[in-house]
Parts: sequence; C-alpha cells; structure tokens
Amino acid sequence: MNETIKRKVLTRLERCKQCELCVFYCPKKCISFSDEVNSGGYHYTCIDDTVCIGCGTCYIVCPDGVYEVLGS
Repeated sequence: MNETIKRKVLTRLERCKQCELCVFYCPKKCISFSDEVNSGGYHYTCIDDTVCIGCGTCYIVCPDGVYEVLGS
C-alpha cells in the first residue's frame, strides 16, 4: 500500500538562525539541520514528517517565526 506522508508543519527556511531551540524541545526529536545553508548562512531545519505529530512545540519556542503548524 502506497501512503502519502502528510506534512504537519511548514518551515520558512530563510528565517532560521540555527538557534537549536526547536531541536532541543521537540518531544519526538524529528527536527534536524540541513547540510545546506539559507541566505543568512545558517543551516536551516528539516522536519521528519514520518515522525512529527504536529504538536506545535517548534512553533512556540522559535523566536524567529520559522514554523507554521497546519490544521488537520
């Protein structure tokens, strides 16, 4: 059976300043940093959509408004 993974959180890559708060506080530990950098020179975050539960912790702790939690 071929299932499509539903994205629960959108990421604004250009806003990420690699502060690591989201990585530290994510209860599912599904956030990591890309090997690539954004225009500010920071490694931006990537979310593993197969593990993410859409809890919104990243949205709450991010000081730069990187995340948008999508409704179901």
